[in-house]
Amino acid sequence: MKYVQFRVNDDKDDLPDIRLGYLDDEDNVVDLSCQQECGMPTKMLHVLKAGMGDKFSYIAMKNTIPLSCVTLVAPIYGVDKILGVALNFADYCKEINAPPPAIPMIFSKYSSTIIGPNQPLRIRTEVCKKVDWEVELAVVIGRKASSVKAAHADKYIFGYTIAQDITDREWQKEKNGAQFLLGKSQDTFCPIGPCIVTRDEIGDVTKLDMSCSINGVEKQNGNTKNLIHSIPSIIERISTVMTLFPGDLILTGTPAGVGANLNPQEFLKPGDVIRSEIQNIGVLETRVEQF
Repeated sequence: MKYVQFRVNDDKDDLPDIRLGYLDDEDNVVDLSCQQECGMPTKMLHVLKAGMGDKFSYIAMKNTIPLSCVTLVAPIYGVDKILGVALNFADYCKEINAPPPAIPMIFSKYSSTIIGPNQPLRIRTEVCKKVDWEVELAVVIGRKASSVKAAHADKYIFGYTIAQDITDREWQKEKNGAQFLLGKSQDTFCPIGPCIVTRDEIGDVTKLDMSCSINGVEKQNGNTKNLIHSIPSIIERISTVMTLFPGDLILTGTPAGVGANLNPQEFLKPGDVIRSEIQNIGVLETRVEQF
């Protein structure tokens, strides 16, 4: 299933402002939030925390809304943590002439960075001059995971979504003692969406095409076959030292073609449009504005 969170355009009834649903085969949104008699939570994070992520498939839903009549928001928000993996694509490492890391290099982003498909990426242009794009496959954790072995990691994954690990290169590398946090966790620096595709429908997660274009010009074109460290091995490493909770996001790395590695370098500016696409998930479009 492809889960979404959304608002109904011009909604004037008493239903929740943000609703939970999924996309049907005709790209209509099936509204799940109106099914109060089922006792189901009405937000994606609450569904996962309640362990009900597989329950909707057993409920016959008939309340469909044309996609054109809704505004999609982030498919999940309010998560405990967002974790990223640096230097995890072979073509990226080759591009910067760096040896592939022997172990996954993990960093964090605050969950307050999350925005959805129809929210702007906002740049503080007076202090941020080198804001870069990074299209990434994001793992959505479905159940509490601690000390999980790679061989069993898949059953802790609920699904996948598209993420942009937006990064200010100066604040990442120069203005914070080479510690990533301030370059990665600025407001709005984690666009995700448009949906969460469940693990059973994503297909072969090790062979997904992914791309990123800026203002219609393709910058990144990669495939998850070039991941250096597999998703199960990443989950094993992280869960060895910390507990992953339902809804936690793991951004698995970006392929070659980010702005800092181009010659001459290119960075995002207000007015730009980022188009991020991953096979079997869809397209996430993000507009850039001044903060």
